[in-house]
Amino acid sequence: MLPAQAGAQPATQHIRPRLVAESMTPAPGQTVTLALVMTPEAGWHGYWQNPGDAGVPASIKWQLPAGISVGAFQHPVPTTLLIAGLMNYVYEREYALLAPLTVPRDAAPGTRLRISGDAEWLACTDSICVPERGPVALELTVRSGSVEPATRTRFDTWRAALPRPLGSQAHFEIVGDRLRIAIPLPASVPVVRPYFFPATQGALDYAAPQSVSRSGDTLIVETAAKAKLGRLEGVLRLDEKTGLALAAVPGAVPPPGEPIGDEARSFDWTTALTALAGAILGGLLLNVMPCVFPILSLKALGLARAGIDEREARREALAYTAGVILTCLALGVALLALRASGAAVGWAFQLQDPRVIGLLLLLVVGVALNLAGVFELRGTGAGGAMAARGGVSGAFWTGALAAFVATPCTGPFMAAALGAALVLPAAAALTVFAGLGLGLALPFLAVGFVPELRRRLPKPGSWMETLRRLLSVPMFLTALGLAWILGRQAGVNGMSVGLGAALLLALALWWAGVRQAGGKAILPALPAAAIAGALVLTLAPVATPAEAGGLLKAQPFSEAALQKARTDGRPVFAYFTADWCLTCKANEKTAIERDETAKAFAARNVAVLVGDWTNGDPAIGRFLEQQGRSGVPLYLYYPAGAPEPRALPQLLTTSMLVELVS
Repeated sequence: MLPAQAGAQPATQHIRPRLVAESMTPAPGQTVTLALVMTPEAGWHGYWQNPGDAGVPASIKWQLPAGISVGAFQHPVPTTLLIAGLMNYVYEREYALLAPLTVPRDAAPGTRLRISGDAEWLACTDSICVPERGPVALELTVRSGSVEPATRTRFDTWRAALPRPLGSQAHFEIVGDRLRIAIPLPASVPVVRPYFFPATQGALDYAAPQSVSRSGDTLIVETAAKAKLGRLEGVLRLDEKTGLALAAVPGAVPPPGEPIGDEARSFDWTTALTALAGAILGGLLLNVMPCVFPILSLKALGLARAGIDEREARREALAYTAGVILTCLALGVALLALRASGAAVGWAFQLQDPRVIGLLLLLVVGVALNLAGVFELRGTGAGGAMAARGGVSGAFWTGALAAFVATPCTGPFMAAALGAALVLPAAAALTVFAGLGLGLALPFLAVGFVPELRRRLPKPGSWMETLRRLLSVPMFLTALGLAWILGRQAGVNGMSVGLGAALLLALALWWAGVRQAGGKAILPALPAAAIAGALVLTLAPVATPAEAGGLLKAQPFSEAALQKARTDGRPVFAYFTADWCLTCKANEKTAIERDETAKAFAARNVAVLVGDWTNGDPAIGRFLEQQGRSGVPLYLYYPAGAPEPRALPQLLTTSMLVELVS
C-alpha cells in the first residue's frame, strides 16, 4: 500500500509539496514520522531552517485531531548558493522535512485521523523569488503500526540526509572580528568538503569565506563573526551527503592545523602561471603612470651618464628591481595577512587610509620640488634629481618609491592576475605579486643589462635640466590629485590639514634650497618635515557617500539594490571605482558620463549602480572578491533575466557601452 498524500496543487507552484507518513496504520500511542516532501522545478530552490542572507524556510500551520501532536521539523543538510554577494542555504533538488507525530494512547483501533495543514514556503531562482503556499493532507487509520518495506526504504533515505548528532561538546571563541570554532572529531573520520551552516541566526557573516583545518582529533573552523554569542548551534557538512549537528559554548580553540577541504585543493599550475604572466604584463604597463614615468625616465637617462661601466649599470638595474619587487612583496604580504584576519581588503588597500594618502602627498611634493630644482640632494647624478640618483642605494629606494606610488590601480592584465592570487596558496600568491614588481622593473632592468639600449639613449647634458623641470609637472599634478583624494576621504578639514602640511614642507624645502645656494647644510629643514608628517598622521576618514546621479542617474551600489533592479526585470550596469584609481576616472570621463551613453541606457531602462571603494567599503570588497577581483575598476553588465553578469574590459569606450545595450 502506498502512503496517502495531498491532492493536486495549483499549476503556478514552482515547488510542489506533499505530506507522507511512514506508517499509514499507526498503533495507539505510537510515534510515526511524517515527511513534508518538497519537489522544486528545474532551476528553482527552497530554503534551510536558517536561509542565510535571504530567504524563508518552509512552515506549516497544522489542523490536527484532538490529542494528536506533531513535533518540529528536522532539516536535511543544505547546500550553499551565492547570488549577487548574498549567501543562501538552500535545497536545489527534492528534499524532505521530517517531523514526529504521536497518536494518543486511548485512540480506538479503526479511528480515522485526518492530518492536514497550510504550508508556506519561498520558491526562488537565481533572479526571482515567489512566496507560495498550499494545503497538504493525509488520512491515517489507527491499527497495527505496520510499515510497507518500500516506504521504510524511502524514509531511511530521507533520514540519512539529516545531520547526525555530534555527541561531543564543541567550543567557540571570538577574536577581534573572527569566529573560531573547535569541533571534536576523530582524525579517522574523512572530511571532504567541510562547511559550517549556522542554525543560530546572525551568528556570523554568511557570505564570508570559511577556512577549515584539522589539529589531531579537532576540526577548527574560522570565519567572520557578526555578533557576540552565548551559544552557537549549527551543522558541519563533512561531504556531499553527511553532516553533524552540533552545539558550541564559549571555550578555548586551538591554533589552526593542517588545511582541509577547499584550502587543500591540488595546486593549479595553469592558473598560477596565467596569473604570473598577467601580473608581469600589468606591471609593465604601470610604467606609463604619470607618477612613475618621470622617475623612470630620469633614472634610465642616469645610466647613460658618462663614465658608468657595464658592471655598475647592472648593479643599479638589479638594485632598482630589488626595490620594486620587495615593495610589491611587502604589499602582498600585508594584503594576505589582512585578508587572513577577516578584513575585506584588496589591492591598493593602503590608499584607503587618509594617513597614507597624506604621507604620499608630502613625498610627491618633495619629489616634484626636487625635480623643479628648488633643492638638491647631494651626491646625486644627472643634475641632482632624486630620481636620477646614482649608486645602488639610490637605485633601490627609487624602485621602492616607483612601486609604492604606481600600484594603486589594476589595469589591463592585472585584475584577473591579482584576483587569482587571492585564491592561490600563499607561496604562489606572493610569486604573482613578485611578478607584478618584475613587470614594473623590466624597462630599467633592460636598460641596465643591454648596452645597445643605453647607447641609444640621449647623452646627459644641459638639456636634462630642462627635461627635469618639465617632468616635475606630472608630479605636481599627481600631488594635486592626492590632495583631492584626501578631501574625498577625510573631508574638507582633512584636506586642509594635508595642504597645510604640504605647504609647510614646501617652505622648508625652499628654505633648504636657499641655504644650499649659500653653501650651508639643509638639516635644519628636517624638523619642519617631521612636523608635516606628524600632522598628516592625525588624519581620519569621514563617511562620504558614493557619487550618484550624473548623466546616467546612477544610484549607490548595494547588493540589495542590485537584487531589486534585477527582480524588477531591468538590465543593470554596475561599476566599481575609487578616487585614487586613474583608470577608473579616465573611463568615467571618456566613456561612462557621456551623453551618448546616457541616452542609450535611458532608452533601455538600464539601472546604473556605482560602487565607491575609495575608503575600502568592506561590503564592496567582499563583492569584488566574489567576482574574482582584488581591486578596481570592475564593470559588470546584467542583461534582463540573465543568470550571470557579463564582465567588461577595464578600458571602456562610449561605442562599447552603447552597443552593449543595443
